[in-house]
Amino acid sequence: MIPYGRQWLDDDDFAAVADVLRSDHLTTGPLVERFEAALCELTGCTAAAVVNSGTAALHAGYAALGLGKGDRIVTSPLTFAATANAALYLGAEVTFADVSDDTGNLDPAAAEAAIDERTRLLVAVDYAGHPADYPALRRVASKRGLSLVADAAHSLGATLNGTQVGKLADLTTTSFHPVKPITTAEGGAVLSDDTALIARARRFRTHGIVREQASMQRDEGPWYYEMQELGWNYRLTDLQCALGVSQMRKLAGFLQRRRQIAVRYDEALRDCATLRLPTQRSGASSGYHLYVVRVQGDATKRRPFFERLRARGLGVQVHYLPVYLHPYYERLGYRAGLCPVAEDFYARAVSLPMFPKMSDAEIDRVIEVVREVADEILG
Repeated sequence: MIPYGRQWLDDDDFAAVADVLRSDHLTTGPLVERFEAALCELTGCTAAAVVNSGTAALHAGYAALGLGKGDRIVTSPLTFAATANAALYLGAEVTFADVSDDTGNLDPAAAEAAIDERTRLLVAVDYAGHPADYPALRRVASKRGLSLVADAAHSLGATLNGTQVGKLADLTTTSFHPVKPITTAEGGAVLSDDTALIARARRFRTHGIVREQASMQRDEGPWYYEMQELGWNYRLTDLQCALGVSQMRKLAGFLQRRRQIAVRYDEALRDCATLRLPTQRSGASSGYHLYVVRVQGDATKRRPFFERLRARGLGVQVHYLPVYLHPYYERLGYRAGLCPVAEDFYARAVSLPMFPKMSDAEIDRVIEVVREVADEILG
């Protein structure tokens, strides 16, 4: 079985983790700052706060921006549930706006139409690694007085008009899950040019505790620290940060390989009339976290197409059920029909294997099987 995604670890990664195991700091040590500095160097952002998951990054980022009870975010439904869940954790509500048919990213016009007087954040999702339309979303956010957030769980290292993901929004979150552009096993980060926001995110990841004397309300001695707000234990260990630093050195190569695979798929599948291939807009350099094809014509054929691909040894997947169609969100009152473009996108989508460690033989095998099964099931 060729999986849809897989991490790439090598001897440098193993050695980096082993060095930390021999050191005095397994967590909250010097590797945390080194990893944060590496993320800033890549993206060009001023500051970063690493945390223990992409979900924690969203939670900490929304909290740093002051999202709270009675507020709302506007976001895409074509994402993992954490994008919306993190707002619920803070007592806020979620308004879903439809996506653009070509990229699956948040449609700026639909997003603007969904904004009301309680909306505080406009949250874009870089679906499959393709940066959202941040110039248009920035205009919407500025006009309506909102903060613009990028959920870049798929797109670390991608660019839009020459600007790195991490510099395109007021605040960016990312993920280091094993199938993401780089991995720390589990992990995430909050990125921003606003150092005050990152300071809040860092407090949030450590129980809301302050240790800097200048920020304390009292001074009871050199041992003293204060919990000034309610936070969480979202710290990323030095073991994981060491792995992250090592992985960052290889990110450019990982992305180059992903793009090579995408070109191979594009060239080999372009003439399959029964499949719609991914789009890359002018000015965008996608990270190709996913390579998502869509079944053309009768969408009910997606399931037999998917199941036949699995039976032939391809570990295909579907990304994503629109968040509001999950039973939990249906119990909150959301219903089918809310975002018809996203629903149609989901109904036709199949994610093909895409990871940098794929061999040329595996790529050829995917192409061969997809073409044969498309002819068999969709033709």
